[in-house]
Amino acid sequence: MNWKSHLANHHPKLDTRPATSSQRVADASSRLRAAFPDELVSLLTTTDGLTGDYGLELIWPLEEIVSRNEHFRTFPEFRSLYMPFDCLLFFGDAGNGDQFGYSLCGGAITRTDIFCWNHEDDSRTWIAPCLPTYLDWWLSGKIKI
Repeated sequence: MNWKSHLANHHPKLDTRPATSSQRVADASSRLRAAFPDELVSLLTTTDGLTGDYGLELIWPLEEIVSRNEHFRTFPEFRSLYMPFDCLLFFGDAGNGDQFGYSLCGGAITRTDIFCWNHEDDSRTWIAPCLPTYLDWWLSGKIKI
């Protein structure tokens, strides 16, 4: 995926950041015990996160991905409120508490489908078949949260 071209052609109003390194992504993947999908690695090594209108973090910077996933997986009160989060790899949010992520199975992401975790009812709903489509649909208003 040529992210620079895709973002410039389809989403010129997104704010980008300097790219992170492949090694930092590999370290984060190891830390979270989750193999990041190629499309996310490719995006993060092109731009370390994407910010949309009103400062909405469509894709978090790598350090935010790590810290939020660690928080969701280890915060003691969440264990009594929600299903486990170690089967999800969150990478962004809707600005209302809902989170976007990939489904993990045994630390691997076998499909690039994107899911939305609803913070109010703990549901996990399919949103898009892949990261580029998630961005296209979110920015065009097709995804309604």
